[in-house]
Amino acid sequence: MKARMDSQQVRLDSLEDLLDVMVVGNPVMQRMLREPEADVVVIGSGIGGLCCGALLARYNQDVLVLESHDLPGGAAHSFEIKGYKFDSGPSLFSGLQSRGPQANPLAQVLDALGESLPCAKYDSWMVYLPEGDFLSRIGPTDFFKDLEKYAGTNAVQEWEKLLGAILPLSSAAMALPPLSIRGDLGVLSTAAARYAPSLLKSFIKMGPQGALGATKLLRPFLEIVDSLELKDPFIRNWIDLLAFLLAGVKSDGILSAEMIYMFAEWYKPGCTLEYPIDGSGAVVEALVRGLEKFGGRLSLKSHVENIVIENGKAVGVKLRNGQFVRARKAVVSNASMWDTLKLLPPGALPDSYVSGVNTTPQCESFMHLHLGFDAKEQGIADDLEIHHIVVNDWDRGVDADQNVVLISVPSVLSPNLAPPGKHVLHAYMPGTEPFSLWEGLDRKSAEYKDLKSQRSEVMWKAVERALGPGFKREKCEVSLVGTPLTHQRFLRRNRGTYGPAIEAGKGTFPGHSAPIPQLMCCGDSTFPGIGVPAVAASGAIVANSLVTVSKHSELLDAIGL
Repeated sequence: MKARMDSQQVRLDSLEDLLDVMVVGNPVMQRMLREPEADVVVIGSGIGGLCCGALLARYNQDVLVLESHDLPGGAAHSFEIKGYKFDSGPSLFSGLQSRGPQANPLAQVLDALGESLPCAKYDSWMVYLPEGDFLSRIGPTDFFKDLEKYAGTNAVQEWEKLLGAILPLSSAAMALPPLSIRGDLGVLSTAAARYAPSLLKSFIKMGPQGALGATKLLRPFLEIVDSLELKDPFIRNWIDLLAFLLAGVKSDGILSAEMIYMFAEWYKPGCTLEYPIDGSGAVVEALVRGLEKFGGRLSLKSHVENIVIENGKAVGVKLRNGQFVRARKAVVSNASMWDTLKLLPPGALPDSYVSGVNTTPQCESFMHLHLGFDAKEQGIADDLEIHHIVVNDWDRGVDADQNVVLISVPSVLSPNLAPPGKHVLHAYMPGTEPFSLWEGLDRKSAEYKDLKSQRSEVMWKAVERALGPGFKREKCEVSLVGTPLTHQRFLRRNRGTYGPAIEAGKGTFPGHSAPIPQLMCCGDSTFPGIGVPAVAASGAIVANSLVTVSKHSELLDAIGL
């Protein structure tokens, strides 16, 4: 028996030879077919799944990450067209190069993996608000000038009052490094006992009033705002905008701990924002390097059809091509709670759990606009900012559809993301586009194309406002519009959703253990929730939970936590 491959005759003397020919050029798939098992199988290579898989590999576990797409990264993947390298998801980062107990969870994971992430630093963004357009700077003092000009002295006083109340709470909000947390009683050793002295010291430093305020860390941030009697409309709107940028909900739905962490990153002396030199895809590449450096495996184009249950336990997965991959210790799903449910056989979960998932409210989906253009031809200013935020109407709320547009021009700081003299731009409306408008449409139909044109117009107008009168949309060399159906199709996201719309004080994000032994979950459907730091923390928590307390403690010691 013979087969031809790349103009060479390959003799097939065994089944192993046949498999090598079938997957030639894909060494991970070759190894997987020879060894169709791992200690832990991770479904999905989003930030959460990669953090989980890479840390497990660091813990010397045999881990296999399976990704349906031909690119890793999930919602954070990047893609290239005509020399333009586009971000598909997050572009607003801070704390990526921080280290130590109070560092960004993603930075702690990268530290554990021994991976660095070169970043460009900056401290400002352009905002276009009903009150006016201005360059907003982070840090403790510069923002006061904008407040006085656009909102008045009362807003300045209230902002001072807010910072004075919450910045002292940041030491408590950041006292437990996310990398120290695990999902079992071992947390008493790795987190509680280990960091109790520093936590106690923080409470003593805050005094009785501050310690009382710290009890609100797991309550909605709006409760802190109301307790301080902050009334200024601009201040309340600005707080809602910050909460929305962080987690896709307003201040009445976000945990105080998340907001206080963000304030500590953005409004303390010397703070900066960061953007990876090689784009957000560099974050994914660093995690993949860490995974593979410690012997972990990533298999792309490996679509998981279902999770296999035997004797009531998750024992592996079945791929679309029929291949069964056994998991000796656990299966970890980085898919959303709704998509994970679809991977399980009927009756595998208690009815109450299924009902809980199906009734969990969802954030809406996204609209995206990806552009590539010549800077000189379009008359783009040399001092163009990397980020621009457009709010059309405060009264509608920052979570209303067609109201808030975020624009990122990363080639301002990372020219290598576009051909020489050109810019790459990503505009998007995060978690506000109703899936119901798109449901059931044929992507090839005239109706779909017309709706794309109508619903993307607000992004085009925002881009024109940000780039100036010289910009002409028809001169763009690359122009792509993404819809909720794009999100649903490429990211395998139920209804293209941003994630669960779980509001602080009204519900809590689920833990990481499913009601099926050996099945765990990470990502934005689990605690601590939506956003890059949160999903990185969720992946770390699951990885920690799958190893012994002693191994976990050794890792914390090794990276100085």
